[in-house]
Amino acid sequence: MKFVAFERKLQGTGASRRLRISGKVPGIVFGAGEPAMIELDHNALFHALKKEAFHSSILDMELNGKESKVLLRDVQYHPWKPQVLHVDFQRVDSTTKITKKVPLHFIGEAESVAVKTDKCTVSHIVTELEITCVAVELPEFIEVDLSGLTKGHSVHVNDIKLPAGVKVVTHGKPNPVVATPVEPKVEEIVVAAAPAAPAKGKAKGKK
Repeated sequence: MKFVAFERKLQGTGASRRLRISGKVPGIVFGAGEPAMIELDHNALFHALKKEAFHSSILDMELNGKESKVLLRDVQYHPWKPQVLHVDFQRVDSTTKITKKVPLHFIGEAESVAVKTDKCTVSHIVTELEITCVAVELPEFIEVDLSGLTKGHSVHVNDIKLPAGVKVVTHGKPNPVVATPVEPKVEEIVVAAAPAAPAKGKAKGKK
């Protein structure tokens, strides 16, 4: 994906506020040289941020007529308005090693024995993985094949086929669960017995 950034000359809280009022977003590009203060068109950035690839792939940034490879590192949003307040990018090249979270795309779920035969539902315990790799090998997403899923067996990180050069960062957990089948609940219908009618006693009275 490609986007255009412009050099930001004015800095400070007041300058950033004026930028936002004019429909711009202040930002910074760091890594591989001196940091560069930039500004971007808010609407174009806001729509780009809705795309998964903008968060998890190498981007082409055009700044002052020159293109460079960058990676989205941080986005700050307004607490209640649909507005981007600030954005950070990192310059990368063929030698830059990065650690970043990438989304998981699950396939084959409906064809698995667990779902098709045993009527289980699949719980996605993890929807993204933190990985480390060289920047140019960063995958946009990682595919997880669930077609072999069976009842009582989960898919773990070690079961995922990773792209070449990609390693998962598990933070001490050796082989965490990624997805697991959940058996359907059997509903028990309890029918309450109707209360017995009171016995009719003989009426006592004077003859």
